[in-house]
Amino acid sequence: MTAAPAIEIHDLRKSFGDVQALAGLDLSVGPGEVRGFLGPNGAGKSTTIRVLLGLLRADSGTARLFGGDAWRDAVALHRRLAYVPGDVSLWPTLTGGECIDYLARISGRGDRARLRARKAELLESFELDPRKKARTYSKGNRQKVALVAAFLTEPELYVLDEPTSGLDPLMEAVFTRYVREARDEGRAVLLSSHILSEVEKLCDTVTIIRNGTAVESGTLAELRHLTRTSVTAVVDGDPAAVAGLPGVHDLVTTPSDGGTRIAFDVDDARVGAVLGAVSTLGVRGLTATPPSLEDLFMRHYGDVPGAAATGTR
Repeated sequence: MTAAPAIEIHDLRKSFGDVQALAGLDLSVGPGEVRGFLGPNGAGKSTTIRVLLGLLRADSGTARLFGGDAWRDAVALHRRLAYVPGDVSLWPTLTGGECIDYLARISGRGDRARLRARKAELLESFELDPRKKARTYSKGNRQKVALVAAFLTEPELYVLDEPTSGLDPLMEAVFTRYVREARDEGRAVLLSSHILSEVEKLCDTVTIIRNGTAVESGTLAELRHLTRTSVTAVVDGDPAAVAGLPGVHDLVTTPSDGGTRIAFDVDDARVGAVLGAVSTLGVRGLTATPPSLEDLFMRHYGDVPGAAATGTR
């Protein structure tokens, strides 16, 4: 495996007429890293992926894969990556197996014996019948063909743009297993998905973009420190003092079985001190919930209609 970052983007800019799709985007993905790439329609994700694949030329900035220029070196770089879009189109008169074999030959990776064994394993795991014509496949089965082809050749980089679209939960679990296998083998993954729970489960790091630039980037643990933990508890004592503690926000109290139920948000830096104060009130029960990826996402997109539903499209 190369020591260079699989993806390295710096100050990337791209406009279409008066519309600025990318406005100085920075993004990197290293070997053995799974990076989530989030943002709703129009945020710039698709444009970024098209630049990385050499389908679009950026106006300025740099987009490099394994140290090579994504535009000038596209042909050579494509042999080192696999791309799975959210809506796969196949050759209608070929069988699924023939489509997979053709895509594998294009990549030029792996010996034949290894590919045959790997293909059999993947077909069984994804429960795909390779004998059927591609034109008879459902959307989910078309996605399976692309996923089998991608995982078959074991490239250094996976660019996955809503890859589980159309898959049922059982197949999503199979996908998760193979992504983790790829990561453990030192392969890099850029995962754009509208299923925030999927990203939260799989990704080591996350980049959230808005209007063509990164607004949050880092590990989930790092990003969670930028927001608040939700706390609920039932206490015997008077919770009035809790409301005045530094870092406490939006305290709500309600009677509960002779005690008081309290609910509030607390800045991560203040969690220890605040929970210590709550513990002096005679706690009957307490839960502290760190912010989810959806919470982090909505921090930037809560004012965008439909953002919570569409996620990262």
